[in-house]
Amino acid sequence: MTTSISDSSIQHHLDTQGLICPEPVMMLHRMIRRADAGDVIEILATDPATTRDIPNFCRHLGHTLVHQETLAENVSIDVDPDEITVADDDELPTSATLYRYVVKKKDV
Repeated sequence: MTTSISDSSIQHHLDTQGLICPEPVMMLHRMIRRADAGDVIEILATDPATTRDIPNFCRHLGHTLVHQETLAENVSIDVDPDEITVADDDELPTSATLYRYVVKKKDV
């Protein structure tokens, strides 16, 4: 995370809030394919696995993880109950931690 990018230089926004692994990274991969070399993508996620998966995605494919932060905790989530499963628990989560990533697509 060496490059500084201002919010005004972000070309793409990806909201994966409420989605769980592997969907956030799959959606990022699709967006990276459509983006031009050097484009900057902002990703919002609530899946804690993204704190590991998105940096690994960038490292393995040569993209730059410009920024990674936790924006907020206990954010209310409103998702389809069929989209989330919680092992051994009848109650669905109603809040999550919100993570933000900024990724720069590698230059060709």
